[in-house]
Amino acid sequence: MQIHHLSCGSLCPHGGRLIGGEGGLLSRAQVVCHCLLIETSGGLVLVDTGFGSEDARNPAQLGQPFRAVLQPRPALAETALAQLPGLGFDAADVRHIAATHLDVDHAGGLPDFPGAEVHVLEAELEEALHPSLRERARYIGGAHWRHDPRWVTHGAGGEKWFGFEGIRILPGLDAEVLLIPLIGHSRGHTGVAVRDGDGWLLHCGDAYFNRGQVATPPTCPAGLTLFQRVLASDHGARAANTERLRELAARHGDEVTLFCSHDPHELAREQAAAPAPAA
Repeated sequence: MQIHHLSCGSLCPHGGRLIGGEGGLLSRAQVVCHCLLIETSGGLVLVDTGFGSEDARNPAQLGQPFRAVLQPRPALAETALAQLPGLGFDAADVRHIAATHLDVDHAGGLPDFPGAEVHVLEAELEEALHPSLRERARYIGGAHWRHDPRWVTHGAGGEKWFGFEGIRILPGLDAEVLLIPLIGHSRGHTGVAVRDGDGWLLHCGDAYFNRGQVATPPTCPAGLTLFQRVLASDHGARAANTERLRELAARHGDEVTLFCSHDPHELAREQAAAPAPAA
């Protein structure tokens, strides 16, 4: 089994120092969309999709508020679909997608893989398809599921995983993949844990945004702190889960490697550490 770390989208909001902790106040922050591509005996598994091909062709479908605040730069070359041939695959090889949540920068590529089963927490799908008044601005992705995805929903329950709840989603494959509910950023937000040799990778989605948040002591740029609070469906739950992740990193950092969706330094670290693709 081989795991690839891909960036499947770029966002360039103003306020580099306030968002990423680097650069000037008016400079643009560098924000990535960190996705995983997992090779298994039963085909490929994607963890999140980033932006999709149609987002690159028609960025207006991402919604004006999202575009105004986060300044997305969807590009065809960055889509998961476009990156597959370089790894020796095509769209039909993607059999499963594990979605941390259904925000546009995490699920925009769903239409590129219409044959894949899309694994998501039941609460997330329910809110996305029938959003409350408060959440309508978040789930503008009708364009991302008008193709009627092959949804596979997962509820509460499962096994214990380092003190978290773990929901095993692909028992028939040689890859161990678990959903790790991390509610707060959205109502059905989840992390995705993947066995990697003797250890684990934990894709934390948007449970945190900056590597400093899971360091000890924790740090976070001021603007990003405010942004996370405003965007959260449940700020208290989000903050509690971020603290749990910090404790996980402190106690089990030799067994579990944590990373979030949008920190470019974490993406670069994991890409540097990953083994080279087989010839």
